[in-house]
Amino acid sequence: MFQRAVTLYQDDTHHCLSFIDLVKGEGIQSNQFMILDSERAALIDPGGDLTFAPLTVEIARHSSIDNVDYILASHQDPDIIASLPKWLMKTPAKIITSKLWSRFLPHLVPGYLSDQKGMSMSERIIGLPDRGGPIKLGRSEIIAIPAHFLHSVGNFQFFDVKSRILFSGDMGASLVEGDEAMRPVTDFEAHIPTMKGFHKRYMTANKACRLWANMVKTLNVSMIVPQHGKPFAGKQIGEFLAWISELQCGVDLIDENFYMPEVSAFEYIA
Repeated sequence: MFQRAVTLYQDDTHHCLSFIDLVKGEGIQSNQFMILDSERAALIDPGGDLTFAPLTVEIARHSSIDNVDYILASHQDPDIIASLPKWLMKTPAKIITSKLWSRFLPHLVPGYLSDQKGMSMSERIIGLPDRGGPIKLGRSEIIAIPAHFLHSVGNFQFFDVKSRILFSGDMGASLVEGDEAMRPVTDFEAHIPTMKGFHKRYMTANKACRLWANMVKTLNVSMIVPQHGKPFAGKQIGEFLAWISELQCGVDLIDENFYMPEVSAFEYIA
């Protein structure tokens, strides 16, 4: 049994953790993250029902769920934020996501949870403007940076100022199993097959990838840590940014054949 909580960064007051092996059953491998500063906590992309119970157990080893000030949701997918009702009920946290999805997330929440912890739903779900901005946590801050059209039309990544770690959501995701996800990429060329199919289908277009990579180059990041699979550090960051800048993906690849249904398949649906 390997360690579920991986320390990405730690000093006297600041701690970044990755939880890599909480999904059981048929769900895709995914990483959940916690940033602690001066005993205040933020969770990034905490997942759905598959992860809620084991994640709360892991959090208790390092802090209290009562210290969770924020749930940061990069976008709206089930493996990102489907556990929203439980976090609203069990913690005082505010939910921060794109303004495009802040209006849709209440659909995940039963009516009886519309007023919890003394705040209404509109007070607890905060919609970020398209350019993002700083989020104060303890004595430090996290910056929500735009990553729109990189899998979702309203998409954010979260840059931890103290550690200089970029929590990149689906950008950089790889399809690996179990404890492989805790090991940083060491051979970029060998790692490409675990990423290529995912990025070609889920990223919208090369233009978005290229503009994103140009932005990240200005941040002096120490690590890029995606929501699925392995993190990037050192020279692997530059190799990934160069690769994604050139990748043809999404609408770059479609033509009229993409919109020709397989008619015979409808015989089985009817």
